Amino acid sequence: MTLKKLAIAILGLLTIVLILWIFLGDRVTRLALVSSLFTGAEQQQNFNRMHEVFPSTKMLPSDSPYEFSLGAELSLPERFSYLGNTVDTAEFIRRTDTAAVLVLHRGELVFEDYWLSGGPEQVWLSMSVSKSFVSALIGIAIEQGYIADVNSLVTDYVPQLEGSAYDQVRIKDILQMSSGASWNEDYGDPDSDINRFGRAFALGGSMNKFATTLVREFEPGTYNRYNSTDTQVLGWLLSEATGRSLTDYMTDVLWRPMGAQDAGYWLQDLDGMEMAFGGLNVTARDYAKLGEMYRLGGAFNGRQIVPASWVKDSLTLDADHLLPGENPASDWPLGYGYQWWIPEGDAGEFMAIGVYNQFIYIAPERELVIVKLSANSAYGTPQDPEASSEFETIEFFRALGAELDIEADTEDDSLDVEAIDQSSDN
Repeated sequence: MTLKKLAIAILGLLTIVLILWIFLGDRVTRLALVSSLFTGAEQQQNFNRMHEVFPSTKMLPSDSPYEFSLGAELSLPERFSYLGNTVDTAEFIRRTDTAAVLVLHRGELVFEDYWLSGGPEQVWLSMSVSKSFVSALIGIAIEQGYIADVNSLVTDYVPQLEGSAYDQVRIKDILQMSSGASWNEDYGDPDSDINRFGRAFALGGSMNKFATTLVREFEPGTYNRYNSTDTQVLGWLLSEATGRSLTDYMTDVLWRPMGAQDAGYWLQDLDGMEMAFGGLNVTARDYAKLGEMYRLGGAFNGRQIVPASWVKDSLTLDADHLLPGENPASDWPLGYGYQWWIPEGDAGEFMAIGVYNQFIYIAPERELVIVKLSANSAYGTPQDPEASSEFETIEFFRALGAELDIEADTEDDSLDVEAIDQSSDN
């Protein structure tokens, strides 16, 4: 081959590469990001800009944003106990790549701090914390008459799911992650369903169409298998039942009524469908509003936003396969309600959890709500194969609650001393 022909061939190849990059460049970038998620690669520079990398919709803040009043300042405990070991809190914050911790006590902001690339006005990808927002929307849609009740069949509203794992499945079973659909949510397995889903999304595939490909493994309502596509189906249900996009509906019935301070974003596919199971990008303060709303039984910002009966039902474990602890009919040691996690014990705690250590933790008996946003790159890797940091984080929250108890006892003692002094003066 002459130099001239070689030069023409190289030029032709470069032209093809350039054309492919023009048409596929964004998708290649998204695929590279998605493929890096569970490899141990650092993600703190990604989770605050996912709405810029992927197609997304925008929810505008409220015209009358709700701002939490400030309470007595709380200090984080210097250390806490986990599995019989003492954990240094500062080391834990660093190790889990914490971007934000926000604490509400009795509805007042008592602690707020940001690290990494976070900040009070910085949105953060919440991963599966999104699921609990979707659950709230289902409850509102039932109250508004768009959906009859949780015992209705999802295919009554989404006939496109006929013939799939979701054919003739109750909405309730999908809410409780008991659809019976076959699913592998092993983040460390590149061939798992969740990673196949992620790649399809990154390359522009339809999330709704993906749901139609799942097959049934269990009888619905008998086995608690965590399945992100279950929540995606709930998002599809909301869109079909209300005739509106998830973004528009949430903006009107939840986002603005709760007094959102900042804009929020939903990632979406190229068909315009939101990633219901994990694509919400919100600030810590606005995540906290959902937690406080549920602590108060669905009432917030001067109105009943989520029906109180829905909040109660969402946290009621009404079947054996939903119970926490060693459970042969569940693949996770936490209990599961309507897209909310419920741990063992009688303290009434419940939480929204997302991979990479995202949390909205609610402890009603302590009048406590905690938001933790993170980029824990060890999640799903050999360094943290069973996501033990999630259970460690729960113990951190409990220690923080105990710190509030100690401070409350100290305040009570101070009041007693004042009362004694006043009595002596008299």
